Amino acid sequence: ASVIYGSASELRSTLEYDFLQERGYSYKGLSMDEIIHHFAVFVSRLWQIHIFGEGNTRTTAVFFIKYLRTLGFSVTNSIFAENAWYFRNALVRANYTDLQKGVHETTEYLEVFLRNLLLNEKNELHNRSLHISGLWDDKKVDIGDGKVDIETRKVDIEIGKVDIETPKVDITHTVAGKAIDFSARTLTHIDILFEKFGYDKIFGRSAIMDTLELKSSGASKLISNLLQADIIEPVSGHGKGKYKFKG
Repeated sequence: ASVIYGSASELRSTLEYDFLQERGYSYKGLSMDEIIHHFAVFVSRLWQIHIFGEGNTRTTAVFFIKYLRTLGFSVTNSIFAENAWYFRNALVRANYTDLQKGVHETTEYLEVFLRNLLLNEKNELHNRSLHISGLWDDKKVDIGDGKVDIETRKVDIEIGKVDIETPKVDITHTVAGKAIDFSARTLTHIDILFEKFGYDKIFGRSAIMDTLELKSSGASKLISNLLQADIIEPVSGHGKGKYKFKG
């Protein structure tokens, strides 16, 4: 599933419309809660237009920082760099809806991010809190007598098994401060690879090609980028060209 981005033929007109709406917007008399909500809506709509195929999130962040400074806020890039993946996925959640699965677009995560940025609050920004996969993990299980249990989960927390959040280590901390230079597609690739291999499993180019359905050149480029960003590291003793995520 993906966010529906703006039409290529309407990029300029869509941008001009959003900028025109913002220029005519009055912040006079608004509370900070109202201002932050408006900022979240404004920046998420700009991001959704997706004017750039690569580096769209990074460019949106740079523009937003500069725009906030024109409004008198003293903001830096640090929170964006430290929480790059959270920022990107908060933008996704502000634009993604799937009514059949009960998922609605919401700016609540962006607003938490902005409260830290603008009000120096210390809200925890965990990428895993934006995940929506758990919303449809429920399975219909026949428990006898024709009854169906729709509450049964893949992980049973009641019988002493590991809490459902524990096995999914959050990769955000590994890429924090580095992912701001990656495209949304690369971030998705990292997420998929980490889901499959975690910190312990070893993989090579062919495994990346199979997992992400990439060509040899694309897998090689991804490996090079992840090595340069110090996200993966070479592993010896398993043949040439083997790597694992750096914990």
